[in-house]
Amino acid sequence: MEADILPTLRELGIGFVPYSPLGRGFLTGTAKRAEDYPDNDYRRQEPRFQGENYDANMRLVDAVKAIADEKDATPGQIALAWLLAQGPHIVPIPGTKRRSYLEENAKAASIALSRQDLDHIARAVPAGATAGPRYGERMMSLIDR
Repeated sequence: MEADILPTLRELGIGFVPYSPLGRGFLTGTAKRAEDYPDNDYRRQEPRFQGENYDANMRLVDAVKAIADEKDATPGQIALAWLLAQGPHIVPIPGTKRRSYLEENAKAASIALSRQDLDHIARAVPAGATAGPRYGERMMSLIDR
């Protein structure tokens, strides 16, 4: 995405809405191991919530938490502020069930990340650092068909 699609979208003036900008709960502090979700929760099957992938992804979350603490923000706010800093054509729309989360997410728009902040984030959480495929094998087979 970052290397191939986003530069083309920028060049053509096309907007982009990032899917699941808060990492399905990782960046809100609500993610649990796959086996801790009810049987009917899709995250039970998601590789990023399983075993060593979960552990590695939580280390990335810890790095974002450290940056958030420096900014007196939440990890989710830092993630959304980072997306907003990527350019006006990037429009994250995080899903939420509660007004308080909506208000928390909206505060990300007021967080100004400097070039130094963006570099810090890039070092702490490099592109492609997420452990595990986005979806299980069956769902991955449906992408880019």
